[in-house]
Order: sequence, then C-alpha cells, then structure tokens
Amino acid sequence: MPTTDLKYLIALDMIPKVGSITAKKLVAYCGSAEAVFREAKSSLQKIRGINDVIAQAIVTQQVLQQAEKELEYIQKNNIAALIYTDESYPIRLKNCDDSPTVLFIKGSINLNHAKVVSIVGTRNATPYGLECCERLVEQLGMRGHNPIVVSGLAYGIDVCAHKSALKYGLKTVGVLGTGLNIIYPSQHRSIANQMLEQGALVSDFTSQALLDRNNFLKRNRIIAGLSDATIVVESGEKGGALITADIAMSYNRDVLAFPGRVGDTGSKGCNNLIKKNKAALIESVEDLEYALGWDAAKKEDAKQLPLFTNLGEKESLVVSILEKKEVETIDSLCRQTEIPISELAALLLGMEFSGYIRSLPGKAYSLLKR
Repeated sequence: MPTTDLKYLIALDMIPKVGSITAKKLVAYCGSAEAVFREAKSSLQKIRGINDVIAQAIVTQQVLQQAEKELEYIQKNNIAALIYTDESYPIRLKNCDDSPTVLFIKGSINLNHAKVVSIVGTRNATPYGLECCERLVEQLGMRGHNPIVVSGLAYGIDVCAHKSALKYGLKTVGVLGTGLNIIYPSQHRSIANQMLEQGALVSDFTSQALLDRNNFLKRNRIIAGLSDATIVVESGEKGGALITADIAMSYNRDVLAFPGRVGDTGSKGCNNLIKKNKAALIESVEDLEYALGWDAAKKEDAKQLPLFTNLGEKESLVVSILEKKEVETIDSLCRQTEIPISELAALLLGMEFSGYIRSLPGKAYSLLKR
C-alpha cells in the first residue's frame, strides 16, 4: 500500500472510538483509506457504527497532521509499518477480525515464521513459575523447534520468557501496550535493546499515544493472534494472562496452562483454565508437541526426514517457492504456481502426508526442517 494510504490508515487509528474493525469497515465501504477522508459526512453516517462524532472527526481531517508527524517518526527511527493488506503482514494475525490495520515493528524478524508461541503469566511470579517458564523455553530449543517466543515485556513471567529466549538462542518478540518510543516498565529497556538484536518489538500504538492501562489489555489480542498457541505459565484468579487466553480461544488457537498446587492462589487462574477445559495441561515441551502436532527435530533425527528427491514437477515448484520464503498461503502458492486451487489443495495434502511440508493456521504452509 502506498505511503499516502499508510498515512490515512494511521490517521483513522488516531480517531477516538475507531478501532481496527471499524477502520476496516470504512476502508471497505469507501474503497481506500484515502477515500474515507474524501467522503461526505452524510455518507459516512450511513455506515453502521459511524456516529456524528466520528464522521465529524473524519471530515475535519485534523488527524492527518498528526499522521504526517507519525510518518516522519517511523522513517527517522527505522520502524517498519505493516498494513493489514500487505503480503508480509503476519498471516496468523491477519486471520483475526480485530487485527491492527497498521502494525509497527522495530527489529528484524519474520513474523510468519513456521512456529510461534506466546508465553504469558502473572507479574508476581513465584520461583516455581519462573522455573517452569525457563525450562520450557530451554526444551523448545533443545528439541529443535526454535520457535519465536512472544510475550508482553511485563514483569514476572513475560520478561522471564524473553530473557530465557535470549539465553537459549531463540528469537523473541515483545508486544507493547505503548508506542515504540516508550519501554514500559523502563527497567526492561536493556532487555528490549537485546531483543532488537534477536527479535523485535511490535505495537499498534503510535508514538503519540498516551500511556493508558486499557492499551495493555488491547495489546493482548496481538500476543494471542501472532501465535500458534498461548501458554499460561502462572496466573491468579484474575489477570491479563487470562484475558490473553480467552482471546486465543476466540481465535481457535491452542491454549495450554501449567498446573499449580490445590489452594495456591498464584496458580488459581491456571487451574481454573484446566478444570473448565479452556486449556490443556502442560508439564513439559512434550505436551506442547502433542497439542500442536509438532515432531521433535533434534539434529541426530534430521536425517530421518524424507529428502526432496523423486518429486514431481509441481511438487518441486512448491518446494522451490517455500525455500525462498518460510511461509506461504495457499492463495499465494496458487498465484505463483498457476496450479488450479482444487488441484493444489490435493497436492499440498499429499506433500504434508509425505512429510515434506506442514500446514499452519490461515491455510498457510512451510517446509519441514531438513
């Protein structure tokens, strides 16, 4: 999408009460983000959910100046801005109705990596919770999965997940409840800087956004939406981690929770998730592998994977595309291979059964690691 459209999408996000769903509705109705700001007020008010206040904010166009400043900020600070219609926009997140219209990214990372997990939990973590968190991340690396570890850079379990990923050589992403100009809490600035070298920081808030508690709840949808599964390590009866788990369930993503002792208030949230069948019980990486259908890919086992030999012309074409890009949707593969969608679907299923590729959320595919 051109920079001009990026400016108008940023401007839409700056209008109070215009969330991601409403912004997408406006763009769909008017034809483009820029066209929204050319629409008459009376026409805008005909759109469901657009009241007089929102329509007036659009036609006065005062937010466009703020959006211009934001464009200057992201360009000056080497921040990428992915739009929900971009091919490089995270596929898992794109499949969520309330995904951000613009996702700001600082760092270098492929958010369409084959394996992504979110690890969340209480800010008041106990030694038990911290041990469970670090051990799981260590096992993920030892078993050869090497997923991106996503969390919220908060105290407790969140920052433990990030630190553990850095320690064991995994890429990690921090989803902020602020613009990328603010690290909150400020005590985690050094960790955030390390993450830029081994992952990224992402946010859907501009540098002009005010520090607001509700923004930290809003960012939980991104934590859940970026991942194949959300793992709750430790949580009391209430908390942001449980909200993230609920959002992940609404996206039809896997949710897993570490159990705690009976009567332990610090683990009551996890125990309730398991008791109410909202989360699968997890004690080690093997439970995550079972839930997601992951096979351990330790180096000594890599030779057991089938080689890319004796493939037909069409299968070889699919492999060559997936070798260049880690993840592709079936629609993108259809365009690039020019294979009819029905034939391609059968072809991909056969390649999956043969152990050449794996399917991902959002009708996407990646090669299995050789």
